[in-house]
Amino acid sequence: MANVGIRQVAEAANVSVGTVSNVLNRPDYVAPATLAKVQATMERLGFVRNNLARQVKLGESTSIAMVVLNVANPFFGGLASACVEAAERRGHSIVLGTSDQHPDREDRYIDLFEGQRVKGMLVTPLNGFTPRMGVTRNRRMPLVLFDDASADWDCCSVAMDGRLGGRIAVTHLIDRGRRDIVFVGGPLSQVHDRWAGAQDAVRAVDGVRFTHMETADQRMADGREAGVKIATLPPELRPDAIFAANDLLALGVMQALLAAPGISVPGDIAVIGYDDIEYGASAALPLTTVRQPLDALADAAVSMILSEAADFSSHTHTRLLLPPELIVRSST
Repeated sequence: MANVGIRQVAEAANVSVGTVSNVLNRPDYVAPATLAKVQATMERLGFVRNNLARQVKLGESTSIAMVVLNVANPFFGGLASACVEAAERRGHSIVLGTSDQHPDREDRYIDLFEGQRVKGMLVTPLNGFTPRMGVTRNRRMPLVLFDDASADWDCCSVAMDGRLGGRIAVTHLIDRGRRDIVFVGGPLSQVHDRWAGAQDAVRAVDGVRFTHMETADQRMADGREAGVKIATLPPELRPDAIFAANDLLALGVMQALLAAPGISVPGDIAVIGYDDIEYGASAALPLTTVRQPLDALADAAVSMILSEAADFSSHTHTRLLLPPELIVRSST
């Protein structure tokens, strides 16, 4: 039977609607025999409780929405998993959407989750705080962005200090004696903090050449394409180090370089990535990287959402930047 409601259950069990409501919400108020009869009737009819309607009626929700840039990217998958764990520890659940880096899809998920009356939203944004986010904030929806708040956004934010991460990565390469470094990654607007931090490190040392190789996206295929371009350069024009904007790009670059005759990694070209995704450590040549503390990012973000939801009017926004960690492996 489709769309079975409590009235149908009450009629089939020969009890009142109030009794069915008590079975759902206050079962200790119901006699054991009646409770068993109503529960058996629910199962026989295929009754499914409408938790969303109940949450709207009670003015509360235990669901937190999350919109990530690309759930196929292991970093965002890991961040979502960490948020699930952080929410579960607090008696809440995560519902997930992926924008796949399309602004209109990001807006559609915000529309959808707002309509579902979630407790708050966690977003890895494509372009920072958007007008659509402003609308949902005006409707008193708690919002946390996984982004470094470079402006006075009307929301909380939590991120790793990407500028510090970029500086750590390139300083490591310079300390290894590398003096011709290419930053592989793009669009640059999405990785500007890592690029800026890398430039900080270069400016601190004389005689370092630092250039940028743009990629259309940050997938492994984009990294392989960049790696092929570098491998086909004459030996005297090749860089001696590559800082990739994320680990997928770095792994793609390494695949291309290791497949090219006469190029050694890290002997000729050292490679460092960013994120510390799980299989970077288990690659044929384990990848040096900058680790993002996913558990700490998730725990802070979920705490911010629940704090704001508990007292929206007096809530003060928090901008949290967490420190990165250099993980040295064989690729440098």
